[in-house]
Amino acid sequence: MLGKLLVRYLSKYRWLLLGVLVFQFASAMASLYLPRLNADIIDNGVARADTGYIWSHGLLMLAISLGQIIASVIATFFAARAAMAAGRDIRADVFQRVSGFSEREVSQFGAGSLITRNTNDVQQVQMLAMMGATMFVTAPLLAIGGIIMAVQTNVGLSWLIAVSVPALLIVAGIIIGRMVPLFRSYQGKLDAVNRIMREQLTGVRVVRAFVRERIEEERFRGANTDIMIVGRNVGSLFVLLFPLFMLILNVTVVAVIWFGGIEVDAGSVEVGTLFAFMQYIGQIMMGVIMSSFMAMMIPRAAVSAERVGEVLDSESSMVRPVDGVEEFPAPGSVAFTDVEFTYPGAEAPVLSGITFRAEPGETVAIIGSTGSGKTTLVSLIPRLFDVTGGSVAVGGVDVRRADVDALWRSIGLVPQRPFLFTGTVASNLRYGREEATDEELWKALEIAQARDFVEAMPDGLNSRIAQGGTNVSGGQRQRLAIARAIVHRPQILVFDDSFSALDLTTDARLRQALWRELPEVTKIVVAQRVSTITDADRIVVLEDGTMVGSGTHDELLASSTTYREIVESQLGVDA
Repeated sequence: MLGKLLVRYLSKYRWLLLGVLVFQFASAMASLYLPRLNADIIDNGVARADTGYIWSHGLLMLAISLGQIIASVIATFFAARAAMAAGRDIRADVFQRVSGFSEREVSQFGAGSLITRNTNDVQQVQMLAMMGATMFVTAPLLAIGGIIMAVQTNVGLSWLIAVSVPALLIVAGIIIGRMVPLFRSYQGKLDAVNRIMREQLTGVRVVRAFVRERIEEERFRGANTDIMIVGRNVGSLFVLLFPLFMLILNVTVVAVIWFGGIEVDAGSVEVGTLFAFMQYIGQIMMGVIMSSFMAMMIPRAAVSAERVGEVLDSESSMVRPVDGVEEFPAPGSVAFTDVEFTYPGAEAPVLSGITFRAEPGETVAIIGSTGSGKTTLVSLIPRLFDVTGGSVAVGGVDVRRADVDALWRSIGLVPQRPFLFTGTVASNLRYGREEATDEELWKALEIAQARDFVEAMPDGLNSRIAQGGTNVSGGQRQRLAIARAIVHRPQILVFDDSFSALDLTTDARLRQALWRELPEVTKIVVAQRVSTITDADRIVVLEDGTMVGSGTHDELLASSTTYREIVESQLGVDA
């Protein structure tokens, strides 16, 4: 998966990568040539006291060194550009894929894990791309080229290379082999930390209300300690690796000086040649160490690439039709025909045998006990889930055949837990229709019974809204969400228990305004309070996922035992 991901996203920047290869090649060749020049200066300049030779070759070394620095800087710049651009593209594709997920896939991965995959995991792949681009040519050239140059310089000491290089590779192989499972575990522990942190921030009011701060701190401390232990084990391997590398390098240098000194003393090797051989040994070791460092990065990047690939390869259960229907023959109508829905892995369906129809401009209410399937039912209208049996039609077209964007444009959804985005009141209201005027925003706020408290805010429509709308009350958040749906100008408004945080007076005024100002809009209302739905054109009663009644308030009082029990429990026997 790692190779597939890198090829897929780096191939678009092949000209940058070609520049990296060219300049890294030039830098590596300069590194291999400098020790020979150094040997010539020592053996032919210093030994003979030839100042002119020393100056000329010294200036040449200086020029080559400057050229090497410039080539390395340019190569690193190109590599950074290519890697950062590839990381940007991966994040964009992951975000786009997640945006197309249905609630089923989001629940399957978990919101915290998806965030980690699009941040930390992509960063690991991105860093490997950058380091790989800069070391891809340099490391093998230094290692292989250094061996060739060292053998040409002094064959007699080459046996030291045959001992030290395999020793480095054995040490690197053992340690890297231990790192792979640790990296995989680390990413999973990171998911757990993000999940707990997200839960605690989102549910901070619940945590405080039940005095669970200490318990939640212990839960986070446990997850934090787990990731610390794995990170410490990884760090221990890193701590062990580099001292072992330096030990092998230093022992090799000492051996070169020892055995090379014997040859210098015997007159078979010149001092400059011995210094050049030592430099080549250093370059060989550096090439092997760089390659080992790359090899250490690969396991973690491979784990991260696998996690990113899982998201990119996941297909949404909500399949967009190739030639989706964009024109609806019966705008505003909603029809359920023998609908059945079963959650993945569930033994029994949540909904079964649901059949009813809402005509344009009608108000259809959904009521039932907790867990009867009301929210699931209305989630099928905008295709947050797909039915597992039967069909749901909007505007006379099966939602599975409709163009998704056209479908969503025709529906305004106010969810059970309304969510507001970071920004202003105006930016939240314009979320569904950016071209809406201020007058339209105030009109929507007036219908939603939210105008008074927005006018009382310091900046009116430009007043700041915190993430999730945490700086406004639950009732205000619900009314702003309703106003946002109204600004959207949909043909169908779906209210999923959207009046629960409102007092009875505000609830009644809001419903009257909706019915009066939007008579042509079809309204699907999920409610717990009977008083909210008594004037609905049709009431659908659910019990254990099945329809046990359908009709007006008066008709159901006479015909539905379940509905009568709900009414009596809320309004009294004589209701």
